[in-house]
Amino acid sequence: MAKVLVAEDEVAIADAVVYALQSDGLEAEHCVLGRDALTRVRAGGIDVVLLDVGLPDMSGFDVCRELRRFSDVPVIFLTARTDEIDRVIGLELGADDYVAKPFSPRELVARVRARLRRTRGHDRESWRQVGAFEVDEEGHRIRYRGALLELTRYEFALLAALLHRPGAILSRGQLMDQGWTDGGDSSDRTIDTHVKTLRAKLRQVSVDDDPIRTHRGVGYSVVT
Repeated sequence: MAKVLVAEDEVAIADAVVYALQSDGLEAEHCVLGRDALTRVRAGGIDVVLLDVGLPDMSGFDVCRELRRFSDVPVIFLTARTDEIDRVIGLELGADDYVAKPFSPRELVARVRARLRRTRGHDRESWRQVGAFEVDEEGHRIRYRGALLELTRYEFALLAALLHRPGAILSRGQLMDQGWTDGGDSSDRTIDTHVKTLRAKLRQVSVDDDPIRTHRGVGYSVVT
């Protein structure tokens, strides 16, 4: 069941939207602050964000800008603003749709459903599920617990190699063979450094998890 996050500070509107989504068979969560919305998306499991432009702590535009640094979850703006420039700004920041208030909850649910169909239809073949991870080899993207990781070229190569054989221990040499094409930037210490930065990025998504295992004198593995 798809889950929708409603970031809206007007309680009456939020209640109506949540009720409409749940009546249509979708899961829905509500938050009032932009920072709470960012925290919830980082935790994973959100399929669409309905984002009010005028939140109490920060603008929806700023929320969307920050969101796009770590997630490609679809965003639909909810706003009382109808100026074309605001629509353009929202779309340029990475929003997928824009709904002006007052709106019909039924129409909004239809837009959410349409966005879910497009997203799932487009990604169905490109993403491969590996436990808590999702890997898009062609697009050089990896999600962890639903959150898109911001990875460097080498971080992606290393994590993708581990995820090809979850649980298997790969030596540093094997990992370099998988992703390092220029020998000048390949050494045991290079691998260790990238593992360290990868762990930090994974903890940003889930602070208590450490799926990368170190096997002293042998190499690394990943637990999914």
